[in-house]
Amino acid sequence: MTVREILKMGDPRLLRVAKPVEQFDTPEMRELIADMFETMKDANGAGLAAPQIGVDLQLVIYGYDNNPRYPDAPPVPRTVLINPVITPLGDTEVDGWEGCLSVPGLRGVVPRWERIRYTGFDEHGQPIDREADGFHARVVQHECDHLIGRLYPTRMRDFTQFGFTSVLFPDMDPNADD
Repeated sequence: MTVREILKMGDPRLLRVAKPVEQFDTPEMRELIADMFETMKDANGAGLAAPQIGVDLQLVIYGYDNNPRYPDAPPVPRTVLINPVITPLGDTEVDGWEGCLSVPGLRGVVPRWERIRYTGFDEHGQPIDREADGFHARVVQHECDHLIGRLYPTRMRDFTQFGFTSVLFPDMDPNADD
């Protein structure tokens, strides 16, 4: 397993639309997924998308039991999600604070669908079909945005609620949002 470099906002590779995965459970895919989990863990991330490490594939990972970057968030199941499709369940959106490993040190309030259904495949090519709400739904939507070349600041509606984590949340561990 290797910790990969996480691309930062401004890198044009983050703006590309990722390609669908066509082959599952290959040695290369297993290595990529292992590297992504190692990279996410090293960065205290809640999730990571393949484009964030320069790989143009529709692959996201997420999940944790507890996370220092989101200390009040409930656990999210560890998941490998390939070729995802998100469907909102209802019209309700909720605002919530988000950060991103590709936008280090900053946080902003982002509207997201409150409840979603997401489908796709796991690393073995087995179908995934789940419903999620709350922070789980937020994480899935955030990570899947990377697959269409979007970073969370482009979803924000109020830039008065955007700034440095150290200023907005002075009591947060300063190493939690690198």
